[in-house]
Amino acid sequence: MNKVILKAEDLDGYLTEKDKDSIAGMDRVYREVLSSFSILSTSRLEREKKREEENLIRLFNDMGSMMQEICLNEPGLQVYSFVTPQESHAEASRLIAKLRDFRTENEEFVYYIQRAYEMLFKLAYGGTPGANKNYLIVKTPVTIPVQNYAVHKITNIDTKIENTVMCVMLRGALLPSMIMSKEIQEYSSHGYVTPFALFKIRRDDTKHENDMEYILDLDRSYFDLKKLDGKDLIFADPMNATGGSLVTVVKYLLGEGVKPKSIQFFNVIAALKGALRAVRALENCCVYTLWMDPVLNENAYIMPGLGDAGDRINGKDAELQPRNIIQLVADYGSNIARLYRAQLREIEGTVLNITK
Repeated sequence: MNKVILKAEDLDGYLTEKDKDSIAGMDRVYREVLSSFSILSTSRLEREKKREEENLIRLFNDMGSMMQEICLNEPGLQVYSFVTPQESHAEASRLIAKLRDFRTENEEFVYYIQRAYEMLFKLAYGGTPGANKNYLIVKTPVTIPVQNYAVHKITNIDTKIENTVMCVMLRGALLPSMIMSKEIQEYSSHGYVTPFALFKIRRDDTKHENDMEYILDLDRSYFDLKKLDGKDLIFADPMNATGGSLVTVVKYLLGEGVKPKSIQFFNVIAALKGALRAVRALENCCVYTLWMDPVLNENAYIMPGLGDAGDRINGKDAELQPRNIIQLVADYGSNIARLYRAQLREIEGTVLNITK
């Protein structure tokens, strides 16, 4: 089979010594956090639980301050709660809390993922001081005494969004990519619908974080290299644990002669290590994340994380019969199909190799 493989040691080669020290420092603090988790989950004494909850709050505040200081010196890392006004932080924190909660089931989880990507879109494209305005003239349902219209102003960001291509690292990234594409369409004065490039990439979960491999299956990917050259490539993946999938795909494209104008990575949660790897490995790359988590466990999963985002968005695949891209789209149902119909047409055209 036609595959590209990237190894964890290749990724770590991009990190600076300062990066490695920062990651090691975060790991040390998180070991204290794990001790608190153990006490909270086993203690029967309310006084002991209360003391440990206070200790946990202190440790998480310490880790937040450490991560904020690291990101302050790296313009390629844009963390929502580090760069937005204080009054906006509670919204992000509450949203992430709902996504983390094991009681949040599929439909509610998808709702909060949609909200998260609307916030991420605003983070990347909403703060354009002095930008011109576009005017939307909307026909309303009111017809008495005559047909009514309304005029609304929106920021003119056409130059930022109308050169974009959605690059989907399949499964968990599919719906978030559709959400981002829909936001771009709504804010474009021309109704621009992004092209899509679909990459089938997976981690080798028999391995650990320190020897992980990332496998890009080109035979099960759908893209046109010519349509990616000179474009602003957008990757929307709910979880950025290691950065390995992003780096594997982009390094492959660069090796094939594709020269992106920019690379933008949108995550609901990013691990510190994965975010640093991405901006160190790739030129002109910016990581936008709603929330940053401190560490990875030995299996390369984010801690405290929120579990498998792909499973929580799409439901689990049967082990021996994983769904292909068309089956996954079909399982989203009529509500998603109606809301994202322009995006679905683009995706189906890409998979079926339909040219315009």
